[in-house]
Amino acid sequence: MFGLSTLRVISCASLLVLAACASKPAADRTDTWSPNKIYAEGKDEAKAGAWDKAIPLFEKLEGRAAGTPLAQQAQLEKAFAHYKANEPAQALATIDRFKKLHPASAGMDYALYLQGLINFNDNLGIFGFLAKQDLSERDQNAAKESFEAFKELVTRFPDSKYAPDSRARMTYIVNSLAQYEVHVARYYYTRNAYVAAINRAQTAVTDYQNVPASEEALYIIMLSYDALNMPQLRDDTKRVLEKNFPKSEFLARGFKSKDSPWWKLW
Repeated sequence: MFGLSTLRVISCASLLVLAACASKPAADRTDTWSPNKIYAEGKDEAKAGAWDKAIPLFEKLEGRAAGTPLAQQAQLEKAFAHYKANEPAQALATIDRFKKLHPASAGMDYALYLQGLINFNDNLGIFGFLAKQDLSERDQNAAKESFEAFKELVTRFPDSKYAPDSRARMTYIVNSLAQYEVHVARYYYTRNAYVAAINRAQTAVTDYQNVPASEEALYIIMLSYDALNMPQLRDDTKRVLEKNFPKSEFLARGFKSKDSPWWKLW
């Protein structure tokens, strides 16, 4: 029979074995994979929409292939995977890191395009259509950041395959920013804050030229001057409105309905 001290030794040894087994990390199936295989597996997971599985693979590839173009590609793939997984903060952080580490990368145009796209979509929101709420009625910080990313892309890489879509989205964003000022101006006007309404509407006219929102902005300015009993400025504004928008529906029908948004492009 075992003595008490012997049992204690066996017990301690057993506990040590169990602890060692418990602390032993699970085998990493990618340990024997080549960087190209990891990339291929990550792309397959991404193609299947398994973003939660694709992201760790691209992270491993980034470390495994450090210092190579494949590592740069892994970063971009990871950023896109975060974006598709509705994780914009992680996606933007990955892009920022990419831009700092690889300022001369051949994939910089795509990084800028993805940065603009993430902010563009994040600002619009997935429920924008259901709420009939357009970009102009939301916070404009993301729209401005999106515009700057697209602007940098078309400036640095005018022949990039992403440049045409970027230019189209820049036009949309400019229209949106102008419409935002008009949205605020209309808010002030309906609450009889006519001076504030004029100021915001004038911002849309002067800061964002040749945009559709200018028509409503001039109309709000005209109405506000009329409400302030300033007929000369009212009539001057009306002449400008008629000259620039000779077929303006605002003069005939007033404010437009919100049932048919001007902004549905994507």
